Amino acid sequence: MDTRLKYQNIIKSVLQNHADCRATLPDGYTSQPIFDDERGQYLVLDMGWNGDPYLHATPIHVILIGDKVWVQYDDTEEGVATDLMQAGVSREDIVLGFCHPKIRQHTGFAVA
Repeated sequence: MDTRLKYQNIIKSVLQNHADCRATLPDGYTSQPIFDDERGQYLVLDMGWNGDPYLHATPIHVILIGDKVWVQYDDTEEGVATDLMQAGVSREDIVLGFCHPKIRQHTGFAVA
């Protein structure tokens, strides 16, 4: 299995787990993963009523560019990068896209 296909499967599994966990929260909204293999876009979408306000948010957004996994947004407690590494993505293949390019070299992850 090539690296890109392997990483697609890992990303989908990790995001599905996050969506499943978020769906069990008693907040009144739904959480679902959105996968676009053709464009390498993966996210978790939260939406619904949370009391009086309507919620429509993307707590996790990951992009697969070449053989690198770019974490573009991460609103999780432990960090989706940690989950990706535990599932088999190499630290050297994860880019924290939400970090400014000038500080990426200090994150311990790939710079690009």
